[in-house]
Amino acid sequence: MLYSIGAVAKKTGISSYTLRYYDKAGLTPFVKRDDRGQRVFDDDGLESLGLIRCLKQTGMPLEDIRQFVHWCDGGDETLPERLTMFEKQREAVLDQVHQSLLNLRKVNHKIDSYRRACELGSEAQVDCDYIPKRTASDLLRQVREYEETQQL
Repeated sequence: MLYSIGAVAKKTGISSYTLRYYDKAGLTPFVKRDDRGQRVFDDDGLESLGLIRCLKQTGMPLEDIRQFVHWCDGGDETLPERLTMFEKQREAVLDQVHQSLLNLRKVNHKIDSYRRACELGSEAQVDCDYIPKRTASDLLRQVREYEETQQL
């Protein structure tokens, strides 16, 4: 099945403007043109866009994504480079997760502090500077519980 740029924008949440930019930037060599010269995407192209979006959301620069796309076009000879790129990106994502967990700990502390202050009727009654230590597994458990309640 082929999709117009407008249909892809609706389906993916990536604006038509951004899709055109990606095409001009060399990130979407899989985009085809119909007989009127309009960009069209197939299901494989949608899958590739999903990966590009994932990489972008994990903080990978467009230049690196372009390199990855170029390596994909290069075939199996570039498998080691692609593997190395994804291993490095995994480390970057793990660093983001770690930082997010630290931020979650601080946010949870403030929630706990304000709940106690509400119960006691005054912020002065609560030690707001003390942040209890929580393990990463405790925080990940909280994230899982949140996801379950939100049905993510």
